[in-house]
Amino acid sequence: MSAAELDRAVTLLVRQVGHWQQPRWSAPAEGGNVSRADLVHKLVQEIANLAADTAGEPRRDVPRLPSDLALPDQLRVVAADLALAGPPEPVLADAAAAVTRTRATL
Repeated sequence: MSAAELDRAVTLLVRQVGHWQQPRWSAPAEGGNVSRADLVHKLVQEIANLAADTAGEPRRDVPRLPSDLALPDQLRVVAADLALAGPPEPVLADAAAAVTRTRATL
């Protein structure tokens, strides 16, 4: 697993949701117990935690911005942070799998 593969998974998810307006973000994700926005924010936090762990830094809460339309950009930023931290392949694989799972649930 490489950083390029993580980038590809993120790009696919961003293409899927990047044009969404607020009603689509607010709708329940498949399974129905959380909104699509909550699901993507959870993914953003998960990848931010992996980046912090890899860099040896403390984990920080990723802020929930006033507009869910910012979530694709937040995802891109935390994925780039993870790639820059130089994680081992299993960490990249876990991150890419989390992105792919989230994409399938949306």
